Amino acid sequence: MMSSDTSTPRTGVIETRSIDVVPLSERHGKVWHQGPFWFTGNFVLTTMVVGFTGPSLGLSIWWTVLAVVLGAGFGTFFMAFHANQGPTMGLAQMIQSRAQFGSRGAVVPFIATVFVYIGFLVFDTILVTQGIGVYSEATWFWYPIIIAVSIVIAVVGHDLLHFIQRWLTYALVAVFAIITVFAIVHFSQAPIDPAAAVATAGWSTSAFLIQFSLSAGYNISYSVYVSDYTRYLPVNASAPKLITSVYTGAGLSAIWLMSLGAILASYIPGADPIGTLREVGDMIVPGFGTVAVLVSVLALVSIMGVNAYGAMLTGASAIDGFKPVKPTVRMRVIALTIVGIITLVIALAIPENYVDSFNSFVGLMLYFLVPWSAVNLVDFYLVRRGRYALTDIVNPQHGVYGKWAWRGLASYALGFVAMIPFFSLSFYTGPIARALDGADFAFAVGLVVSGVSYYLFNRGRDTAAEEAAIARSQEVFGVWRR
Repeated sequence: MMSSDTSTPRTGVIETRSIDVVPLSERHGKVWHQGPFWFTGNFVLTTMVVGFTGPSLGLSIWWTVLAVVLGAGFGTFFMAFHANQGPTMGLAQMIQSRAQFGSRGAVVPFIATVFVYIGFLVFDTILVTQGIGVYSEATWFWYPIIIAVSIVIAVVGHDLLHFIQRWLTYALVAVFAIITVFAIVHFSQAPIDPAAAVATAGWSTSAFLIQFSLSAGYNISYSVYVSDYTRYLPVNASAPKLITSVYTGAGLSAIWLMSLGAILASYIPGADPIGTLREVGDMIVPGFGTVAVLVSVLALVSIMGVNAYGAMLTGASAIDGFKPVKPTVRMRVIALTIVGIITLVIALAIPENYVDSFNSFVGLMLYFLVPWSAVNLVDFYLVRRGRYALTDIVNPQHGVYGKWAWRGLASYALGFVAMIPFFSLSFYTGPIARALDGADFAFAVGLVVSGVSYYLFNRGRDTAAEEAAIARSQEVFGVWRR
């Protein structure tokens, strides 16, 4: 039980929590809600774009689907295990990094994380405008409106995001089940267009590994905000059920939509997510393509709210490490407005042909986030085993975790540097990746090097000061039992 609660209870529609601890008195929600939340969060057109990669590199449909299944299954594993941190600690995902990197050292993964959020916001903004039929000369008008809607959703916060995501799941499943069944039946029987990828597709080791790593990296990218949406759950929420729910929702949606993307890109020359979806939908019933696109647009706007919310939490955490930030609604509005402005500027500047940029973006996400995920998970499950001084995390100026924690920073750096020879991007290919014809398995190297390094660095660590800090924290927040 919690012995005391000095925080202000939740009132009104707008969420009042941000980078502070969610007390037991405000815990609510059900574990099964995580499944549809992450299903819809991942069932967006940017996910389909990832499935275009294999066919574009000459990989056959079924080899592409296999790479998607293995890659998404692998990446979702790491993402899902972050879910248990939410109810255990009652904290947003990235602020927990202070325990591994220090209150100021955590700015290293924070910068990478904000890069991920802003990147997805930019690509989603472009797709939404294309989905509603906006021409390039009108983007200056529509981009701000679309971004503003996502910001309003993020200001209201956690519960509204859960509500929207949960109910959108039903519409997405209904629409895309029809699209998927039709695509499989129709394209398996239709004459093959000589210009289509399937006409020349086969096996390619490098293409298979690139598709695998992109699929894995895409879902690993969600690791940075998993506990943002599990931190309100009751502290006694079943860890196995929670992890399974998150894994099922995020994994199923990624495999489904990436595989559908592989099918469409194999048979339709020059496939793009909006035009191709509309074309296939209209083959079923005239006008159904427009319905499918509009439902997809709603899902995109919803996930934009999720990304804006995460960017706000991470940005506030980064600033708070140097100068205390009071987590108020006013702070939320200001931070989210800044996020919106940055997104707008980049969206207006990015080239219209964004697919190559998107693939490089997903690859970079994998490289930056894998070392952080490895360090964070090893710390939570193997080093500290869920025991943290929460007061020292949320009030870090003189906390026990310090300003610059060398163990986490060194492990992150070692993992990142070890991956460089294996990088395979449109603008840079490492020597080992080049020798393997562009094949990319840098993520495996980063996971092992960062995770093992962090575990070894913490062997023999003096825990006396931290145990004393945990005891003091329990006087404030009580003993939270799992």
